This record gives sequence, structure tokens and C-alpha cells, in this order.
Amino acid sequence: MRAGAKRISGTSGDLLEAARRLLDLAERSGAEEAEVYGVSWRGIDVDLRKEKVETASQGFTQGLGLRAVVLGAVGFSSTSDFSRLKETAEGAVRAARVRGRDPDWKGLPAAMKIEAVQGTVDRSIMTIDPQDGLELARALLEGCAAVSGVAPASGGVACGYTREILVSSQGLDLWEEGTACQAAMETVARGDDVATGYEFDNSRSLLQDLGRIGRRAAEMARGSLGGGKVETGSYDVLLKPVAFAELLDNTLIPSLCADNVQKGRSALAGRLGERLAGEDVQMVDDGLLSGGMGTSGFDGEGVASRRNVILEDGLLKTFLYDSYYAGKDGVQSTGNALRPGYSGVPRIGVRNLLLRSADSRDLLAETGEGVLVNGVIGAHTANPTSGDFSVEARNSFLVRDGALDRPIKSMMIAGNIFDILKDLQVGEDHRAIGSVVIPTVKARMKVIG
Repeated sequence: MRAGAKRISGTSGDLLEAARRLLDLAERSGAEEAEVYGVSWRGIDVDLRKEKVETASQGFTQGLGLRAVVLGAVGFSSTSDFSRLKETAEGAVRAARVRGRDPDWKGLPAAMKIEAVQGTVDRSIMTIDPQDGLELARALLEGCAAVSGVAPASGGVACGYTREILVSSQGLDLWEEGTACQAAMETVARGDDVATGYEFDNSRSLLQDLGRIGRRAAEMARGSLGGGKVETGSYDVLLKPVAFAELLDNTLIPSLCADNVQKGRSALAGRLGERLAGEDVQMVDDGLLSGGMGTSGFDGEGVASRRNVILEDGLLKTFLYDSYYAGKDGVQSTGNALRPGYSGVPRIGVRNLLLRSADSRDLLAETGEGVLVNGVIGAHTANPTSGDFSVEARNSFLVRDGALDRPIKSMMIAGNIFDILKDLQVGEDHRAIGSVVIPTVKARMKVIG
């Protein structure tokens, strides 16, 4: 959750002071290179259970993570107790010495010019309190109540403000701030049978129409009542953004990460320059996207964010790198080091993955016969190395003559993400699902009824 990157000089606070002390202690303890990542968060969280508020809380957390390098070996330690900085520094240095030299280590990133980003801070979230959260949660419930025959099952609202800092022996002296808000609702409809629905939204700004989220979740549940069977066979399958994002997260995205490529865990190893999709398909990972959930001026190592073209006219142009795996391949980092928090080391991941097509269209209107899938269950069971998946389809509908015909009670879809990409058709709609911004897509795949 970052906004335009700023130099730390001139700012104040316990987090910054502690980070600088920890950096100094690491060098005094024998680190030849050292980097301190700090994060503080404050926000509210409201959880719903049926029609009632289960919990409403306001929280604050902060901590520091240290990478210390000794003779080409990297050690890590973290703490949220700033009275134990000396032990933290010594622990990271000790871990580096135990680990032993890594011949592929090329050093921590040097300081570089950081570009400002837009749309990542909403000042109203910085002062939000639990009472504000309760009002937002009530709007979710009111939206659900507007649809007859449907009841809320669970849901909630979370909003927060985050501040991150990076200081290092290589001259990094950076900080960023950002906000985020997310809301979700799960609903249950009862008729001759039972059906569920789900809807959510996420934004860097305070969500304005939570009633819409509750209403859409309720409409999804009610519209899924009375589902019938579907014959097993090969179908044109329309995957709505939520469903497609789940599949991408567990198949294609891991295969694009350089660590998996180098370790033999990607079907894309050695395939740079090859055609993966049609000539109309473009895929970009943009760390500078205005208002993006993964937007920031720099990544988790202080490398300047940038716009990386992954698929250009369907051709694979690059993998995603942090500084370590970039060094192994003799290329520059793409700015894709992500921090899981102060207590973990950086890992490679997407920032804001965008899928576009010069031939986008209304996929539902042009589908004579097929199925539409709003969500999937079990995407985590997909094979990220081969790209194979077999998942349960959620809130699915039979499509006839360009319109939804009837709900489908239960079915599974199976296929291979790389086969799907070859003939992928891209819709006109786009939606942000966390760090993935994608449209509805259509492809031929197996349906098991």
C-alpha cells in the first residue's frame, strides 16, 4: 500500500529511528551489507456473521526486517520489539555465517531514481474508526436485504493505512505510504433448493457503494437457485474475472516468476520469444499503474517500479525478476520483489497484471452455446509447473444464443492454462481482482457434469 516514494530525510518517527539504529547495529555486528525494511499499519476490521456484527476492531502493528550479508551469505531476522534491536542484528549476522557463501549473490540493490505514483492514498481512510466501519458493514447488509429470499451468511469490511521504509548500506533511504479498503459478502438463498452467492470489491480509496456489493451477492445466490445438470463434454467456457484470476494465480503467474523458471518449476523455461497467445493479446505487469492495488514507486528491495511487457502480440517477452534471480540470469531486476510483511524476505510476484486485446468483444452476446463461470473452488490444486487444472465451478450458467439460459447445479472444468492461452478470446469488461486486472475470457475446455 504505497504512494509516491519519498526520501526519508526530514521525516520522523519511532519506526525510522529504529530502522536506522538496526542498520548501524548490523554493520557493527559484522555485516558487510545490510538492509532494513520497516512497516507500520493501522486500520479497522469489521466481521459479519449472518445479520450481526461478530467483531469490530481497530489495530496497529509495526516491525522491522533485517537482511545482513557476510561473505556473500544472507541472513535474516525480524522484530516488533524495538528494545531488542541488538539481538535482532546479531541474529541476522549469525544466520548469514551459518548459511555459508552463496556464489550467485551479486549484492543488495543500489539507490536509484524513484518515480512518483498516483492514486494510492485516500486521506479519509487514515482517520477511519470502528464506528465508520460499522456503517459500511450495515450498507452491505442493507444491500443484501433488498433482495427477497436471500440472507447474509458472512462478510466484512477492512480499511487500513500503511507506511513502509527501506534503508540500506547501499544508500537506500526511502519511504512510502498508502491506503486500502476491501469489502465482501457471502449470501444464501433458499427455495426448492439452496444456493450461495459471493461478491467483493477492493480499492485504494474508501469504497462508496457497499450496498451494491451486498445486493450483487444476494442476486447471485437467488439467480443460482433451481440449477440443473450439464452434460459432460467440450464447451466454450466464459470465465468471469474472479474465476480467471484464481486460475492465473495458481498456474500462469508462478510460471512467469524467474525463481521458478531457474529451478525447473515452470513450463516456460527456455521459451522467451515464443508465441503463447494470439497476435491480439497483450499482457503487462505495471508497478506504476495509477490507483493499482500493487502500485508503488519501488519494490520490496528498493528497485524502481516499472511497466514490464510480458506478452507482446502474443509473444513471451520477459520473466519477472527480483535482484537475486536477475543477477543469476545477467539481467536487470524488473522490480517484482514483494514483501509478505516485515517478518519475511522478499519474493517474486506480480504488481498489477493487465490483460488486453486489440480484438476485445462482448463474449456473452456472441456465444451460441456454452457455459459461464463466475468463480472456482480448488484452484490451489492446479499444477503450476504443467499448467494443468481441474476445479469446481461456482455460480455457473448455461449459455444459449448469447444469453444466460439457466443455472447449473454442479460441474467441474478442466484444462491447461497454456492451451487456453493459444485460443483465448478477451472480453470488453475489466475488473481489478487484487493485483490482477483482467476481463472476462472465453476458451474451449472440458466440462464435467
